[in-house]
Amino acid sequence: MNQSIPRRFSYALLCATLSLSTVAQTTAFGDNLNVVTSAMPMLAIGPDARAGGMANAGLALEPDANAIFWNPAKLAFLGEGTTQGGLSYTPWLRQLVPDVELMFANVAVGLGERSGIGASLRYFSLGDITFRNEQGDEQGTYRPYEMAVDVAYALKLSEHLSAGVSLRYAMSDLTQGQVVGGLQTKPGQTVSTDISLYYQGNEMNLPDGQKGQWLGGFNVSNIGAKVKYTESGREDFIPTNLRTGIGYNWTLDRYNRVTILLDVNKLLVPTRPLRDLLDEDNDGDRYEILKGMDDNVSVVQGMIQSWNPAAKPEGVNELMREFMVNMGLEYWYDDKFAVRGGYQHEDQTKGNRRFYTMGFGLRYSLIGLDFAYLFPADQSVRSPLENTIRFSALIDLNQLLD
Repeated sequence: MNQSIPRRFSYALLCATLSLSTVAQTTAFGDNLNVVTSAMPMLAIGPDARAGGMANAGLALEPDANAIFWNPAKLAFLGEGTTQGGLSYTPWLRQLVPDVELMFANVAVGLGERSGIGASLRYFSLGDITFRNEQGDEQGTYRPYEMAVDVAYALKLSEHLSAGVSLRYAMSDLTQGQVVGGLQTKPGQTVSTDISLYYQGNEMNLPDGQKGQWLGGFNVSNIGAKVKYTESGREDFIPTNLRTGIGYNWTLDRYNRVTILLDVNKLLVPTRPLRDLLDEDNDGDRYEILKGMDDNVSVVQGMIQSWNPAAKPEGVNELMREFMVNMGLEYWYDDKFAVRGGYQHEDQTKGNRRFYTMGFGLRYSLIGLDFAYLFPADQSVRSPLENTIRFSALIDLNQLLD
């Protein structure tokens, strides 16, 4: 579908030119709005509908092929002889445009009783966009995209604890080599890694024949080099993120089981300081930092600085607002039918991504299907996923190939 859509073009242009500006805007929204931003936001989007139905609380969820995104360490608990494949499809901005979408394909294999491996491909398409120059002349129709390829390995350190690591190559081609702001653009590319832990406790006997089991996890994802979209532009951080969480499996009887999950996230990207421009042409080349610390630092320094209250315009209060909370609940009947719900909370000054989710899942023979739906909790902020059904499938490849 060839069409020129200003909103979609603006989104692609904004993402591609993040590296061209060194000065952040500050807007009043109760307190100052100071969102922590990064390049390649696709790397932080939860791709599957199972965790999506629980507001992206997936860190300590029981292992499946989607573990490579949420917590690679879970792959060690897949079990000997397990081979699973997954496919997920997420429409994006469906209220505005018909062909922006995120696709996720993955495979996971249990290697004996102590280890597991996985691989995945993510592809985020912005659809067909007609590019125009500053005079409004058409420069051609292109299909900007972002993609990432992952491989992961996990090993049990004990009966209950495992560690995992993944390696990722990611590319973001948003302008197809167009000239933006007088600068020749290029695809952004990076290599990154995830480091994770997963805990799965013993099943505990509870009254009336019930059982309980504690789960836990830790994942630092997208630790990698900065990217830039022009040769002379500023490099931007990718969304390095710390996710930690706990879960509880509550088995009521042989047919009924409930899982409760809580994840806490924090971007390990430095907060933008409050700057005052000193140059007359407003190109951002000269400025004075009024509050906070310079965010043009190395990757490691940026991860450390993200925890430093002195690096933030509003100190400790702003640091505490940078934590995002995801809560999810899943009910299974006979391990064949699931109902899910969840809530995500983010402070309004850090993006205000607050929403409720619901979903359901089916498991039959060699295939499992999951669906998710999102409801904004704050009608003043719209979500690209609202009123959209997300879909995932899990396939038991062992049975399929037998």
